[in-house]
Amino acid sequence: MSKRVLVGMSGGVDSAATAYLLHQQGYEVAGATFVLWSGEETEESKCCSVDDVEDARYVCSQLGVPHYVFNYKDLFRRTVVEPFVEGYRQGRTPNPCILCNRHIKFDAFSRRARELGFDYIATGHYARVTRDPESGRYQLRRALHPEKDQSYVLYHLTQEQLSMFLLPLGDYSKEEVRQIARDSGLVVAQKPDSQDICFVPDGDHAAFIGRYTGEAPKQGYFVDQQGNRLGPHKGIARYTVGQRKGLGISLGKTMYVSRISSADQTVTLVEDESLLFRDSLRAEDVSYLSIPPLTAPRGAEIRIRYSQGTAKGEIIPQEDGSVLVQFERPQRAPTPGQAVVFYDGDLVLGGGTISGD
Repeated sequence: MSKRVLVGMSGGVDSAATAYLLHQQGYEVAGATFVLWSGEETEESKCCSVDDVEDARYVCSQLGVPHYVFNYKDLFRRTVVEPFVEGYRQGRTPNPCILCNRHIKFDAFSRRARELGFDYIATGHYARVTRDPESGRYQLRRALHPEKDQSYVLYHLTQEQLSMFLLPLGDYSKEEVRQIARDSGLVVAQKPDSQDICFVPDGDHAAFIGRYTGEAPKQGYFVDQQGNRLGPHKGIARYTVGQRKGLGISLGKTMYVSRISSADQTVTLVEDESLLFRDSLRAEDVSYLSIPPLTAPRGAEIRIRYSQGTAKGEIIPQEDGSVLVQFERPQRAPTPGQAVVFYDGDLVLGGGTISGD
């Protein structure tokens, strides 16, 4: 009897190709699309919209497989949107896609798949799952093509989730996936990728936060390293550590955001970019994925943002469950609220959230 797999389908080419490949491999496939955001705050989502649901449904009809629609709007609001809003209000720069993956696309989705009798779940992420023959532990690895690797946003997966997780795109490049979709006649073969935060399609997250909360930004000031006021700002949600463009203040020289304080609503600016570099950071809410939790320091390759390569360093576990990360060479602007992910070659060891310490 064929194993049953439920594919999370966003309406895009990656998840469509995932369903096609698994269908070709002999799995009993069904597709599932999530309704996450209804746009009641006047935004029309660019992800999981009505059109996306229809595209996913059409692909399933092309393949001759069932299609489900799961309503996760309330869960999405609680676990993704509200932490996103609160993070910015606390002077952090949260990553809503990681929150969505963690709480919706893997936790809620895997539990629902089990309830419906499926053996596996699958998504269109570019990464790979393997199993250590000695320990039996499931492991997450980078995609074979580094330009598309998405392992950074999957560091929080659990062993149970990895045990039922299929990632057929981990061996392919993006162009190879599009070619598969074209050759198989999938209707979404040329559909462009979505680049925006799905519930902030215009890219103005600060304006979204204002509409969502119904509150005007709190008054605050740009300050220099000594705490001297340089001028008013437009609310701390508009800024992130390392930023130099779009500050909304003219000082006659290039300045960089080095610190954001929610306590006094100040944004500290520095002229010397070298002051943004740090030789260490702390991370909280740490997840160990492919290895057991650390009890002693371990060398690793460290990634502090999705679009950046790795840097060599050491992970030092702390008694409270957090970790101290020491870099061999200082890194530019580790940003509170963003993920830090630990690698050993192509193996994802785990990761956490950069704290404001």
